[in-house]
Amino acid sequence: MSRLLIQSHKEFEQYLGQKLGVSDYHTVTQEQINKFADSTLDYQWIHTDPEKAKNEGAFGSTIAHGYLTLSLLPYMWEQVVEVTNFKMLVNYGIEQFKFGQPVLVNNRVRTHVWLKECTNLRGISRVKLNVQMEIEGNKKPAFEGVVIFLYHFNN
Repeated sequence: MSRLLIQSHKEFEQYLGQKLGVSDYHTVTQEQINKFADSTLDYQWIHTDPEKAKNEGAFGSTIAHGYLTLSLLPYMWEQVVEVTNFKMLVNYGIEQFKFGQPVLVNNRVRTHVWLKECTNLRGISRVKLNVQMEIEGNKKPAFEGVVIFLYHFNN
């Protein structure tokens, strides 16, 4: 898969309103879910107890934490666009974000990205991206919303 290369605010502006691309698929494993539970101290059985989730859960298996799927965004964003020539990148915000479908263990997910807005804030680029995480084989996305990054480009 080829990534789009962006090296300046002006180059971002060229893609306003357009789909920037889609990431590769990533398989969410039980090991990844368990490590996320360790990191966040969220050990709810629907995430970490495969046997109980299979027998008592609504989905027939464990599911990924919603915030685990959200945390995959930077990884997937870098597969879509290679941004260079910047001093610093800041995760600035999230807007209108909704989880629509649980990601079951061993589901494959990928993220589609569109450039919603690109604003020059006195030399800092505020980039708003519409993002949607697709679950392979499902019509309803795992999530959708807007993420905001601040890029401090070199002059």
